[in-house]
Amino acid sequence: SSGINAEYGQKLEQEKIEAEKSFVKKKKKRKEITTLSFDMEDEENGDAPIVITKKKKIGKNPAVNTSFLPDKDREAQELQEIEDLKQEWIEKQAQLKAQDVELTFNYWDGSGHRHKVLIKKGYTIEQFLNLALDELTSIYPDVRCASVDMLMFVKADLIVPHYLTFYQMEQMKARGEKGPLFRFVPHREEENKPAGLLKDDLQYGKVTLRSWYERNKHMFPANQWKTFDPEVNWEKYTLEQTFKR
Repeated sequence: SSGINAEYGQKLEQEKIEAEKSFVKKKKKRKEITTLSFDMEDEENGDAPIVITKKKKIGKNPAVNTSFLPDKDREAQELQEIEDLKQEWIEKQAQLKAQDVELTFNYWDGSGHRHKVLIKKGYTIEQFLNLALDELTSIYPDVRCASVDMLMFVKADLIVPHYLTFYQMEQMKARGEKGPLFRFVPHREEENKPAGLLKDDLQYGKVTLRSWYERNKHMFPANQWKTFDPEVNWEKYTLEQTFKR
């Protein structure tokens, strides 16, 4: 009886050992399967080394015309060039207006009395008449009490408004029925004038009192005088039409 118990005990012990070994094997196998599953998921999820590629910056193709596209640098350069040209033009006009002109005129009181004054091309007719008045006052008694407003300047039978400048009339190519009003040219060398001094080589203008004109505007030559109008194009008048008027 004791032998049977001992044998039965050994058998239980042996079964227990086998069961433990089987449990350990199953547990180990389950762990391997779980690990393999994780590895497969990693591969599927792309857990391979990640390569970061830098985006390539796209530049302008030098062979393609892009002048029509906005360009801040080019626009700034163009604006500067325009400003430089504008300044250059302003300086050039200032130089032209500063040119000296020896202007010959006739003081007209029914007959002509020739005089000369030195002006700038940029002077207005009023500024010129001021200089002419200084020249005439000491010579002609009827001018001594006159003011600039009482004087008229007549060129090629046109009464020139006081506000216009000689430069403006040159630029607009002012003309009357008989042709241009002014043509400023350098003096000839034999005239022994300072270098750069200009003169008007067309018909001399007339300076006269407005009161004289009002008294004699029905008589020649005052009856031929008309107020200068920059809007009138005298080029369309022919010599034949002029005599018919």
